[in-house]
Amino acid sequence: MNGQVSWVNELAVKDGKLETFKELMEEMVSGARNQPGTLSYEWYISPDGGTVHVVETYADSAAVVAHHVSEGFALKNWAGRFMDCADVTRVNAYGDPDASAREILDRLGATYHSAWGGFSRF
Repeated sequence: MNGQVSWVNELAVKDGKLETFKELMEEMVSGARNQPGTLSYEWYISPDGGTVHVVETYADSAAVVAHHVSEGFALKNWAGRFMDCADVTRVNAYGDPDASAREILDRLGATYHSAWGGFSRF
């Protein structure tokens, strides 16, 4: 409704990788915190540590692309390290991402949901 693009990644943590994944999460959160178009980047974990949800909200599609092609993202090989620790089980994307943002989300197997009603205060 306002150009923002959000999604929820549902992840299955691989056996024996929880501590490594926690360290990686802290690095990734620290890196995302400095990106002006990243509005929220929140991680949630199940009580047993086996499932993680990452809730991401970006100002627009350009911010989605900037997050994924940023120098820090590439240099630290976060994507490769991420996939060593967890399997993506579901991605629900919200809003109207443009073709370049969809290209990124398509790699994750995203299901798209267009705005239908409601509001956001940010």
